[in-house]
Amino acid sequence: MRLAHLYRYPVKGLSPERLTAVDLPTDGYFPCDRLFALENGPSGFDPASPAHQPKIKFLMLMRNAALAGLATRYDEESGVLSILKDGREAVRGDLREPEGRAAIEAFLSGYLGEEEIRGPVKLLEAPEGFRFTDSKSGFVSLINLASVAEIEKVQGKRVDPLRFRGNLYIEGADAWAEASWPGRRLQIGGATLEVLKMTDRCAATRVEPGTGKRDMDIVQTMRTNFGHIDCGAYARIEKGGRIALGEALALL
Repeated sequence: MRLAHLYRYPVKGLSPERLTAVDLPTDGYFPCDRLFALENGPSGFDPASPAHQPKIKFLMLMRNAALAGLATRYDEESGVLSILKDGREAVRGDLREPEGRAAIEAFLSGYLGEEEIRGPVKLLEAPEGFRFTDSKSGFVSLINLASVAEIEKVQGKRVDPLRFRGNLYIEGADAWAEASWPGRRLQIGGATLEVLKMTDRCAATRVEPGTGKRDMDIVQTMRTNFGHIDCGAYARIEKGGRIALGEALALL
């Protein structure tokens, strides 16, 4: 097995950013992943006492498919988030400043429109030791590309692996091998991951990356053909270290 692709998602629900290498922190989260979220009306999130919130309280692909039609880029040094629509920059804002956050919030409110906006859109930043992941155990998400290929076969058309919004995309494993990984450990580069559980999939996988079209029902395809709706797994960073594209993975 080897690491074929590596991605982070700085803002929950917005586009992925491709990486070539990353330093994973021991007992931490994937760096700069789900660091921000866009509250769709008051969510009850308290940064002084952060607690996991259901994803329906935020803008996200399951309900706001048009988000997939935007391309975003977050610069950690400057704190600037840029949003491109149809290949052109539509808005940029410094997320460390009220004016920058307000510009992003206003653009997304107008872009999605009244039908999808339940209340004021507010950009939230995760406090130290917290992230806006779908699962409480979503420290790092792993996708087995062989399993995606099996879904593609029965779907009858190409399935972009980015529909599954993972961090580590793995090639060289048998299809559905990840079902046997929970409770085991994976060695990759200088890091060791403890695999926690399989990832059950939702309607967000219906949305085509890059267009925002709801063009296939992946969840129903999986349920009908495989008897489950799991694809990929969540893992904890047991031992931190640097990982890079092309590196081998080994089950310990």
